[in-house]
Amino acid sequence: MGSTRKASAALCCLLAAAGVAACGQAGVVSGGGGAKAGGAAKGAGGGGVPAAAVKPADPSSASATAKEVADPQEAASFPAPASVQHASAATPRKAGEAVVAAGAQSDAEVRAELSQMQAIERSAKQAQKHRLTPVPGGESIGGSGALPIPAGLPEVIQKVIAGANEIANFPYVFGGGHASFVDNAYDCSGSVSYALAAGGLLGAPETSGELESWGAPGPGRYITVYANAGHTYMYVDGVLYDTAGRSGVYASRWQVGATDNSGYVVRHWPGL
Repeated sequence: MGSTRKASAALCCLLAAAGVAACGQAGVVSGGGGAKAGGAAKGAGGGGVPAAAVKPADPSSASATAKEVADPQEAASFPAPASVQHASAATPRKAGEAVVAAGAQSDAEVRAELSQMQAIERSAKQAQKHRLTPVPGGESIGGSGALPIPAGLPEVIQKVIAGANEIANFPYVFGGGHASFVDNAYDCSGSVSYALAAGGLLGAPETSGELESWGAPGPGRYITVYANAGHTYMYVDGVLYDTAGRSGVYASRWQVGATDNSGYVVRHWPGL
């Protein structure tokens, strides 16, 4: 049996050198009952690969390599020239935790007070919209480009806004924010993915086509994502967050007013 295993091991090496798949996938069977073609790896001593030696799959690898089609709104997104240099963003989780309004209420507390808060929220939302004025050249809000975070919102929505604020005035580059959440420029889906991840609503960057199946169908109360094969944007607490329609290369993704939603799949997160 020992000589048979040595012969199998030697054959594996020869096959590997010739570019053939490893033994466990090439149909080589050891005298000790090793893995057959396409079979699961066995434990040590069984002729297969030890379970501990199998590297877990990277959950972000599929999304990181997902192919994104051309963005039909790219020309309206002030794509940054190659000479533009911008510092990289923090991780979405760090951005969400660092900027959330102090003393934020828990989700359970907010749910218990919703009936009493509805009138106040409507009034505050209208007042906020009146304070938002666009920067000439587009619809971007002025100032620092960051959207104020109302303390009365659910904590997860506060974190989404905080994440969106972190990269609100970053340049637009097609494909930006897809190889990693930490980047120095973001395209439409990279921007939305980053903000959603800050709220814990997404684990890896997704293309606009993938965001067509994010969450649940229909609009949400606090957050609504619009997506099709080439472009995506969202409304958070009634305010538009979009790369297209901004006022310049470094203008905010937060914008005054609304946009044409026809031709887009409408998604929201259940309960939000």
